[in-house]
Amino acid sequence: MRISILDRKEVLAAFCFLAPSLIGFALFYLIPFGQSIAFSFENPSEEAGFSLANYQSLLASSSFQKAMGNTFWFTIIGVPILIALSLSLAMLLNKRVFFRNWLRTSYVLPLVVPVASIVLVWQILFDWNGFFNYVLEWLGIDRIDWMKSDWAQGVIIFIYVWKNMGYNVILFLAGLQNIPDQYYEIADLEGASWTRKLQITLIYLIPTGFLVILMSILNSFKVFREIYLVAGDYPHDSIYMLQHYMNNMFLSLDIQKLSAAACLMVLCILVIVLILFRVEQKFRSFME
Repeated sequence: MRISILDRKEVLAAFCFLAPSLIGFALFYLIPFGQSIAFSFENPSEEAGFSLANYQSLLASSSFQKAMGNTFWFTIIGVPILIALSLSLAMLLNKRVFFRNWLRTSYVLPLVVPVASIVLVWQILFDWNGFFNYVLEWLGIDRIDWMKSDWAQGVIIFIYVWKNMGYNVILFLAGLQNIPDQYYEIADLEGASWTRKLQITLIYLIPTGFLVILMSILNSFKVFREIYLVAGDYPHDSIYMLQHYMNNMFLSLDIQKLSAAACLMVLCILVIVLILFRVEQKFRSFME
């Protein structure tokens, strides 16, 4: 197929507009990640050549195993809670309720306020002399050192859900408003129950749900910022995540292990993304 002069001009103009972004993406993402892959296969000894020694040492490390396990369980527990609460709030906001404006403000607030300032508020709430311990003491219950006990993971899940719920609610609201009203009108004419209407809603929200699940999983891998601000440099073992391990490797200048850990994390995320896209393709072909 021959490309006309007009098409070539359009392609050239599009490339010129995209060039700054492509150059920046290559300089700050592609090239550094390529170097990380090379560092991860670098021989830790002085001998030249590539080896899998960094990956073998990484997988045998108890610190890495603990970080991987905590990250896995955090994602398994936090993401379903986030999805369920976001969907419930979106379905509530899609209806006319008298406190809808207040709810809109509450879920948009975490998106517009800097996370550092908001997390400091949570730090005050869960401090030894914070609000929640004051309430427990008032109720005659012993104080809890929230961030240095098994409650730490629950606190971080709570902050993660609160921080990311607003974005998911916006996506779910967009999906709910794209569902044609005639489906519900037909259901009313047929005398369908509310459970049947809920099934209609969930079926047509599945494409949006895939995007929300994907974004929620990706955000769960970026929870290091909140944990660092709330728990400090050395958090409780239950909230020691992959980002903490990589940060410690960076501080000790162990670039090979840091690169290997980063590559494994990217590989895990890539596998999750491919599985979600595969399931979505199966669903689309089934609906068609």
